[in-house]
Amino acid sequence: MAAESTQQERDVFEDDGPCAVVDSMEQIGSQWRLIVLHELQSGEQRFNELKESTDASSRTLSRVLDDLQELDFVDRRMEADAPVATYYSLTQKGRSLCPVFDAIESWADEWVDVGTRED
Repeated sequence: MAAESTQQERDVFEDDGPCAVVDSMEQIGSQWRLIVLHELQSGEQRFNELKESTDASSRTLSRVLDDLQELDFVDRRMEADAPVATYYSLTQKGRSLCPVFDAIESWADEWVDVGTRED
């Protein structure tokens, strides 16, 4: 009977597709995407500023920014003045993640070092 119940649960999951959390993590869940989104919470930044603050390679950062722009989390603005400058900022969708990062930071403050704390 337990095997039958488990199969039914799998069938329901497969029919409905991935839950919202899994789908969300597919969009924002990579390490570099999270780092870039978190860095851009402080406001618009140039490519080189992001490269320095994230410690990402140029190739990785460029790929991540392209992905985030395609997913509508990040806007890109270019200034044609010499030297050409490219600026990145969060879209409304990207800014809507700020409370999520705040919640994760609060959770981390309480739990991440829990094994090393003396209570």
